[in-house]
Amino acid sequence: MSLRGLSTMDHHDSGSEKPNLFQVIASVLAAAFGVQSNKNRERDFQQGNVAVFIGAGVIGTILFILLIYGVVKLVLS
Repeated sequence: MSLRGLSTMDHHDSGSEKPNLFQVIASVLAAAFGVQSNKNRERDFQQGNVAVFIGAGVIGTILFILLIYGVVKLVLS
């Protein structure tokens, strides 16, 4: 098998699947820290559903705010 055929097959296999829940969460966290890889960013834009990423981002933001609130309450009590 040639390298060209292998790279085409790899690209087709990795690009045909939508990101699963773990991949969506990892992508949202990576985007929040600004360390998303180009490969994952391309996968997200080509195969992902924008509503899922927005929902995960909103839920992540709410959880982060609640975490900070809890830590502040714990420190001040």
